[in-house]
Amino acid sequence: MLKFGFSQLQSLAVTALLMLSFNATAQKKKSVQAAVGTNAPVFTQFSYTGNDAVYINNPLKEDEFYNPVLQGCYPDPSMVRRGDDYFLVASSFSMFPGVPIFHSTDLVNWKQIGHVLDRPSQLKVEKAGISAGIYAPSIKYNKANETFYMITTQIAGGIGNMVVKTKDPFKGWGEVKKLNFPGIDPSLFFDDNGKAYVVHNDEHADRSKILYNGHRIIRQWEYDLEKDEVIPGTDVVLVDGGVDISQKPIWIEAPHMYKKMVNTISCVQKAELATGTAR
Repeated sequence: MLKFGFSQLQSLAVTALLMLSFNATAQKKKSVQAAVGTNAPVFTQFSYTGNDAVYINNPLKEDEFYNPVLQGCYPDPSMVRRGDDYFLVASSFSMFPGVPIFHSTDLVNWKQIGHVLDRPSQLKVEKAGISAGIYAPSIKYNKANETFYMITTQIAGGIGNMVVKTKDPFKGWGEVKKLNFPGIDPSLFFDDNGKAYVVHNDEHADRSKILYNGHRIIRQWEYDLEKDEVIPGTDVVLVDGGVDISQKPIWIEAPHMYKKMVNTISCVQKAELATGTAR
């Protein structure tokens, strides 16, 4: 039989408490590590002031500006003009708030005036992965109704293609209107006759027409400005595959329509190879 004196019992008690404390700390560390591994945030705020050495080492002359004019991570920029004001939006992926918006009067000096999607009712990315969220937003202005439109694809919350509107980008944007067509990268076009159109990336509904992996099309719809939705039965394929389908171009996307005023021909600009290495 083992016998302990009072002082020995005190030592054993302290040792036991230390062991319990160590085990609790170890379990807490494991829990934190597990949380980090499940996309839990590891910080709550980040601030960047832009005082990089490149600006100190390369001071601007009076007639110079830095390129790119918009410094930072602002992919897929889209810009529109109304009078002397220019507005620019960019992709924000799964970050909230979404779609940063900038203002300029000279195309060189830009100031961020907020975010287009700044409320949970507009942006459902709380459970979205880093490769989801908002891609390739397009901002357009309709002179006929003096309204700005931001149309995009929200790969989150079951929303898909969507549009929001405002009369004044400085005062915020309306609620999301979900659009009933598949594909990604929608863009609006407002014609001089009052009609509106949407172009976007898509694939053939008839699977037998898909010739190879990455084969995509550019589809156009007429757009109802009163209901803010595409008009069923008006869709046409503008581009099938790419400029030369025999070369098997992949993931044609991000189309935009413009009108060339010289001969009033509407044309489509789009990206071939998309996120491929040879874009």
